[in-house]
Amino acid sequence: MSARPTRRAVLLAGAAMAIASRAAAEEAPTRRIFFIAGAGARSGPNIATFEDELRQLGYSDGRNIAIDYLLRSVDLTPEALTEAITAQIARGAQVIIAYGPERTLKAAVAATRDVPIVMAAVDYDPLAKGYITSLARPGGNITGVFFEQIELAAKRLDLFKEAVPDLRRAVMLWDKVSADQYEAVHEAATTLDIPTVSLEFHVVPYDYERALAEAGVGPGDGLMVMTSPIFTVADRERLAALALHHRLPSMFVFRESVEAGGLMSYGATGSEMYRLVARYVGRILKGAKPADLPVQQPTTFELVVNLKTATALGLTIPLTILGRADEVIE
Repeated sequence: MSARPTRRAVLLAGAAMAIASRAAAEEAPTRRIFFIAGAGARSGPNIATFEDELRQLGYSDGRNIAIDYLLRSVDLTPEALTEAITAQIARGAQVIIAYGPERTLKAAVAATRDVPIVMAAVDYDPLAKGYITSLARPGGNITGVFFEQIELAAKRLDLFKEAVPDLRRAVMLWDKVSADQYEAVHEAATTLDIPTVSLEFHVVPYDYERALAEAGVGPGDGLMVMTSPIFTVADRERLAALALHHRLPSMFVFRESVEAGGLMSYGATGSEMYRLVARYVGRILKGAKPADLPVQQPTTFELVVNLKTATALGLTIPLTILGRADEVIE
């Protein structure tokens, strides 16, 4: 004959069930985040950095948060992008991440003035554009990271000229998103007395071969590639291969383009920006208001040089550049 459970055993079992139930509820993905970028890949290292930082803050996708990604927003019309954000808000999105060009933040603002928006303004000035009232106290429902490309444009060209002293012309690749950068580089080239060639692209896919041929780009020229969702992510490998094929030195903004075969890059580290974005999300999920969170700017900039590419191009990179490089790929 089996013994009947004691009152103490029943109470302990009930308490254990309640704890298990409460733990399961706590781990349910009840908080939704919608991450929008101009271009990118779900499996890319920057997204991995973003999710790793969130885990360090106690948030894991599928456990206590749910992250939905739209990493090719450049393929959508502005209206369709706003509709996509509105639909995610209807599903319960509590934080919107607007990463990349202005069109991403513009669509998020059109969709909501209430749901917190964490921006990563890569190709525009959110203060000058009126999205925030100040960097210290942005106001409204927007905060995040502001990466000012324009002020680095002249420095980038100066480094390129130092690395390639015999540079005949700076061939500048730009589009609507990177127009401000183009203007800054063009002005810097005039000051440095460097002849330029302007190659503006409008229709995707960009026809780089045709543009180079029509401009007579050849030996002695170098490519200055502005940053936009197309240049930086979608066509990263294509542009690096194009430069090598035509034996053209190339200067990019982000290290990923140099890892793909470009000659040089100078800009903020992408991983730092993704970590900063994750920290904003963590603070907002813990109850902070975007209006009270100061907008930050990256503080780490890196010069990366690909010596393997330099060798393939028959270039000898000066020691003054190699000595200042944060990383030399061999």
